[in-house]
Amino acid sequence: MAINIFRRRSEARPSMKVRLVRALGSIAAILLLSGVISILEYRRMSDYVSELIASDIKSINLSQKLSDITQEYDQQMLAVVVTNDISLMPDFDLEYFRAQSDSLRNSIKSQAALPIVDSLEVSFNEFMNTSLKFDEVFLADTINTGEWFFGTLQPRYSKFRDDVNVLNEAIHTNLQTNSSDFDAGFYRSIIPGVVSVSAGILLVFLLLYFIMANYVRPLYKMSDGIDDYRASGRRYNYNFDGDDQLANINAGLTELVEENVELKRRVKALREEREKDQE
Repeated sequence: MAINIFRRRSEARPSMKVRLVRALGSIAAILLLSGVISILEYRRMSDYVSELIASDIKSINLSQKLSDITQEYDQQMLAVVVTNDISLMPDFDLEYFRAQSDSLRNSIKSQAALPIVDSLEVSFNEFMNTSLKFDEVFLADTINTGEWFFGTLQPRYSKFRDDVNVLNEAIHTNLQTNSSDFDAGFYRSIIPGVVSVSAGILLVFLLLYFIMANYVRPLYKMSDGIDDYRASGRRYNYNFDGDDQLANINAGLTELVEENVELKRRVKALREEREKDQE
């Protein structure tokens, strides 16, 4: 007996409330999951690309700082040549320059730009080693300081400036690439949201069809059956598959209408019998 009851309960179809809760819960779960995925994907992409962009901006600033330091040093040496006054010879803070150069190397994330940094360091070392001979050249009577400055030192400084420009171009190119990746990543991160919204809309239409077919249409049929019974006394005989609350209501209506028909029939029979007795 207990086994049969268990089987009946396990074979019973879910109620109206359970079906609607499951359907709406599925839609909510899909939308929530896709929203979480979209947010996590966007945050991961945003943090990664933002870090790369910040590194590129830092690299550009450091590169410009190195260029400005070296340019100021070169112009001060030019002032010594123009004024012919060795007392104006500047002191170059080589340790500070090396620290900024190391920061520049550490801030660059692009592997393609690292060889350019190596070339930049080589050209700077050539310029600096040559500039250290400035005092010797200035004090020598056999060497023209102006010719040495423009013929020997200045080409090395120009090579350094060219390497700085090449590095800046590489960093700007990488910055543009990272910005494009950020835009592409943004659209890629919203794809789960678009898919989930589309799936949610599809599920809404399916749920609408399910409600119309399984609940709204039976209710209309039940209402039409009751109207026909009231208008013409036609028996209420609407049946549909199901074992939920709506089917229970339909069975109750059928039973009530049948009882009402039987009651009317008995009342009519009693009335006819009275009329016969009175005659």
